[in-house]
Amino acid sequence: MVEILAPAGGEEQLTAAVRCGADAVYLGAGGFNARQSARNFGEGRLAGAVSFAHVRGVKVHVTVNTLVMDRELEALTDTVREIAGAGADAVIVQDLAVNALFRDMCPGLSRHASTQMTVHNLDGAKLAADLGFSRVVLARELTLKEIACITARCGIETEVFIHGALCMCASGQCFLSSMLGGRSGNRGRCAQPCRLDFHNSERGYALSLKDMSHLRHLKELADAGVSSFKIEGRMKRPEYVAAAVTAARAALNGEAWDEESLRAVFSRSGFTDGYLTGRRDVSMFGRREQEDAAAAGAVLGRLAGLYRAERRSVPVDMGFSLSPGLSTLTVQCDGQTLSVTGPAPDAAVNRPLDGEGAKRSLEKTGGTPYYLREFTADIAPGLTLPASALNGLRREALDGLTELRGRARAIPVRETPAVCRPVPHAAPLRPALRGRFEKAEQICCAEDLEAVALPLAQVERHPEVVEKLGDKLTVELPSLFFDREKGDLSGRLAGIYALGVKNVLCENLYAIRAAAGYGFVLHGGAGLNVFNTPALDELGKLGLRDAVVSFELSMDRIAALGGALPRGIIAYGYLPLMRFRACPVKKRAGCGDCPGFGELTDRRGVRFRVMCSDRQYGTLLNSVPLHIADRPVPPVDFETLWFTFETAGQVRAVVEQYKNGLPFSGARTGGLYFRQVQ
Repeated sequence: MVEILAPAGGEEQLTAAVRCGADAVYLGAGGFNARQSARNFGEGRLAGAVSFAHVRGVKVHVTVNTLVMDRELEALTDTVREIAGAGADAVIVQDLAVNALFRDMCPGLSRHASTQMTVHNLDGAKLAADLGFSRVVLARELTLKEIACITARCGIETEVFIHGALCMCASGQCFLSSMLGGRSGNRGRCAQPCRLDFHNSERGYALSLKDMSHLRHLKELADAGVSSFKIEGRMKRPEYVAAAVTAARAALNGEAWDEESLRAVFSRSGFTDGYLTGRRDVSMFGRREQEDAAAAGAVLGRLAGLYRAERRSVPVDMGFSLSPGLSTLTVQCDGQTLSVTGPAPDAAVNRPLDGEGAKRSLEKTGGTPYYLREFTADIAPGLTLPASALNGLRREALDGLTELRGRARAIPVRETPAVCRPVPHAAPLRPALRGRFEKAEQICCAEDLEAVALPLAQVERHPEVVEKLGDKLTVELPSLFFDREKGDLSGRLAGIYALGVKNVLCENLYAIRAAAGYGFVLHGGAGLNVFNTPALDELGKLGLRDAVVSFELSMDRIAALGGALPRGIIAYGYLPLMRFRACPVKKRAGCGDCPGFGELTDRRGVRFRVMCSDRQYGTLLNSVPLHIADRPVPPVDFETLWFTFETAGQVRAVVEQYKNGLPFSGARTGGLYFRQVQ
């Protein structure tokens, strides 16, 4: 049976999820989770939450799915111990360092790859399996056929979102909130600026998608082999959780569900299944209107009634015996057995107690999560026991069973050496310059660059660059690569290898596994979200020669990174703020003769370019370029100049500025390098 996995942002949401029929819940401990604004279960409350769920047969997955900094690793080890001690069933993680810490400290605890890891194709899911994950939470952007393909071949469980909010950006690849307001979605503090009015020539709110609802497709997803149906919403109120879980349970059982109440409690102009069905058009876009908010008031009271009472969902077998001088009730549940003894029976004056009479009293389990499944009785003739005594036996037995089931099943922890301050990285006095170009015709100044990166499709269209650039050439694999849409990547990799390409740039984890078998030299891009020293170490173990660290890190935090793996920064460019599969500048008539780029304007009149990559995915670029040629940089091995729309003349000017430490003549930003992102 497929698992229904519900959000639990606080205690009332946990109660709503469990009592409405969730098989599992996901929740955050005190920190290190992607919903820092939720109430979560810190300050020692995690163990109680796990106990409450386990009593009722519900699993608990704890989210530890943010990027962490070196200085936070010591506190993270305490979180590992807390989660293991509480007996949680799994952890959901994004950061390679966090995965390594749980792997080393708590190998008996299941690890799930967060959707923040942007796993969206088969190679990505297989790499998750290689990293020791038992389940992967797939990206929301996938079609049903793509989900089925990954699930059938990846070798681990898959989990998909079936209801709730849709971010415009592929999870883990959004930097809009951090760049505009210093609050990082990768750190659990997204301010949701995408829900504001970014408009194009045809429509407003072009970065706001409707909420997803795949309830009509649950049978198809189950047939595809998906293990877990996930409901989004750890920031939502308990009535929303109750409505969504109730609807999902009904849909999974093939029953009708209350779609109107589900829409009323929360939606953004209704729902969409555009990603799952492949209908990625303007009908996917919507925003929260006043009417949407007003509709909630009419249904909240009724929805609260869904979780007011205990749900009797845990089957219990009872065995009752009555003999001279002794009454005994034995309860069995999930392999656990408990016996309690009661008062001695009386001799029956009128009617002796029989099995049916005993059952009528003992099966009254209302107010508890239990229901009677099987009942046996062994009653000596001529004896009786008052109903009050039978009720007392039942209460004592079930209370004891609850206490037994609620005990923490602690998972063993290996105590590792204390997390040490990283040994400073030995970098050259002056970083090498590298260039990344969007188009082959932009390439110039190659003699001043240590390496030149160019997208895969550009190299395929311009194979002459391989001979021209030689070993300087690095082929950038797509940030997003959807298997069903763009065909076989392995054939394309074999093709560039045959051309003589030696180096590839990996902006997503899938690319590491896809390219590893060809003997390429692997380089890591900023899309890998490197935030700490252990993540650099883990990438080294995966075979990378070097990596670009996250541009969400400040200069002092970059300088503090240790380890031996060479590292670099993006030092120039219109930074990629979002990667998305649903195009915000697509016209109602479709792509048509779109030149592959467009523009969005925010409510203050600031313009942001949108760049399309072969109609597979789009990128939202920052409004002004990052430029730090005349500012000090930390000890790194290389600086990447990230070119997108620049002309060859502009490229030459920027390279000259970085060679000589010259300032930029126009509007620019220092990005987050000189700020402290939250």
